Amino acid sequence: MAAAATAPAAADANPYGLFQALKEGGVISWTVFTILVIMSVGTFYILFTKLFEQQKIISQGRKVRSSFWNSPNLKDASTKLDQRSAYRAIVDDALVAQDQHSKLTDPIDQHDWMANSLARSQGGIAARLGEGLAFLATVGSTAPFIGLFGTVIGIYRALIKIGASGQASISTVAGPVGEALIMTALGLVVAVPAVLAYNWLIRRNKSIVEDLAAFTNDVHGYMMSDGRVKPAMLAPAAASSTVSRTAQTRAPGAPTPAGTEPLRTGATQTGQQAQPTDRR
Repeated sequence: MAAAATAPAAADANPYGLFQALKEGGVISWTVFTILVIMSVGTFYILFTKLFEQQKIISQGRKVRSSFWNSPNLKDASTKLDQRSAYRAIVDDALVAQDQHSKLTDPIDQHDWMANSLARSQGGIAARLGEGLAFLATVGSTAPFIGLFGTVIGIYRALIKIGASGQASISTVAGPVGEALIMTALGLVVAVPAVLAYNWLIRRNKSIVEDLAAFTNDVHGYMMSDGRVKPAMLAPAAASSTVSRTAQTRAPGAPTPAGTEPLRTGATQTGQQAQPTDRR
């Protein structure tokens, strides 16, 4: 019982620590500490919300690869996607652009009109994916300096007190200066997760945008060829068995056999170049 009673007393008697440094620093230290806490909370909030958003789009991409291109037309295919899916937004914008082209009083080439419309739709999705990342970059670059500002103020106050007391021994200097350096440590604690989160989210966004660009290109080719050009997607079970057989039989570095890769825009399922359609 005596040991248990002395433990809280020893903790309360500790003259050094975070709250002691804030108490000694006054309003400026509390302001710096509050700003760093807000930055840290905002960093983790953006990190988790963007991860959830990115994972949702990645799941939508898997659904597109498995069932979207098996539909007879784009309207039926879009119903297989979620209402707020990024991929469905691209398809819906493509259908709207196709309908609007026939209403233009001074029509331009349909290929250019569709390309611009799809690029605008894809750019809007990429812009939404990048929302919040500027905050992470700002936190990562400014948090160490905010913590350093608190350290400078703390050291200044400590030196004023040391000069007023007239004592410059190690025991007198170490405590106040050490308390002031806590602010620098807090700034680094806030900045490092923000920088790591920013770089990670940027890399994931780049991968998602590349998938969206490939899908946009496929939709463009499909619409410009009246449905004759589209990726040849295998069923999930057939795709997994094909990949297994290919991995077991094909030597590393060997060329991919014809028919095992999805067709790109501009090629038919026979491998020949698609001929442009006379839309007059």
